[in-house]
Amino acid sequence: MSGTSLSQRTDFRALIDNLEGFAIWMASEPGAFDYVSDGFEDIWGIPPEAVEDNPDRLIEGVHPEDREAVVSIIARRGEAVTDESLEHRVVQPDGTVKWVHARLFPLRGSDGEIDQMVGVTSDITELKRRERELEALNRIVRHDIRNDMSIVLGWAEMLEDHVDEAGKDYLEKVLASGTHVVELTEIARDYVETLTGDGEVEVKPMALCSVLEKEVDLRRESFPHADFVLADDVPDVEVMADEMLSSVFRNLLNNAVQHNDRDDPHVEVTCEVDGDEAVVTVADDGPGISADQRERIFQKGERGLESSGTGIGLYLVWTLVTQYGGSVEVSDNEPRGSVFTVRLPLAES
Repeated sequence: MSGTSLSQRTDFRALIDNLEGFAIWMASEPGAFDYVSDGFEDIWGIPPEAVEDNPDRLIEGVHPEDREAVVSIIARRGEAVTDESLEHRVVQPDGTVKWVHARLFPLRGSDGEIDQMVGVTSDITELKRRERELEALNRIVRHDIRNDMSIVLGWAEMLEDHVDEAGKDYLEKVLASGTHVVELTEIARDYVETLTGDGEVEVKPMALCSVLEKEVDLRRESFPHADFVLADDVPDVEVMADEMLSSVFRNLLNNAVQHNDRDDPHVEVTCEVDGDEAVVTVADDGPGISADQRERIFQKGERGLESSGTGIGLYLVWTLVTQYGGSVEVSDNEPRGSVFTVRLPLAES
């Protein structure tokens, strides 16, 4: 590489050395470091000079169970090398364990040859801790709470023939609330799976009509007092999504009933093809959503007026649809109510 290399530029080093939570190193030859940033000490627990003088200390600081994978990446140095990444653990001298995300990529000269290999390590210890907490909470919600509530619902259903007319109304409310709790465990499951994913959603062709039909049928069972209408002319198309597509429509259909102020809510679901997108609408006859609320309805933790929900259902809808490369918006229904419009990319035929 002609001129001054990046590792020799003082302005570059000053910038990199002040990045918190990152360690960056450069090497012209395997095991010979040209530069190690100051952030290395925060992650590895030893000063950068120590690894510059003894390159083996970098590998020694990698958790024994992860060491082979790290060594195999560092050892690669050929024309085919582009960009490598992995998550691994670092064990500091005092025994503290850090989780990191490491990337390794080449810097090539004008001749196409690799002049330097660059390693970038970011501290993801806090992220991993949050993931473990969410997964633990998910297990409690899905197994303990869901299982206990299913038992409660079973007992409540057995009481139907043993209560008088005055008690039936209260029993129906118990069953409705219990069913809602079970549904919330499903939302929690989907929410945690979305948050703890690797950020890369592997989309694939999904049959839209069958997903819509299944979710509408399930909502009819959950809300027998509501009227769900699925248009007869739903096109037989596939959209790019994954198995969590059902959660998108489950939450929109639940929202249409649970935030409805009518005794017998009416919900209409339609679908059409618009260019290279499938457009699904979920329209209700509830109180509607004000203009200022529409601007933030999909934000994390947002709740509607007098809402008894968790505030994550619509945020989950927005997150999933966005990951699929689609969009979702809400508008007014006529003469009252709201219309949620979901646009999803069609699969190539």
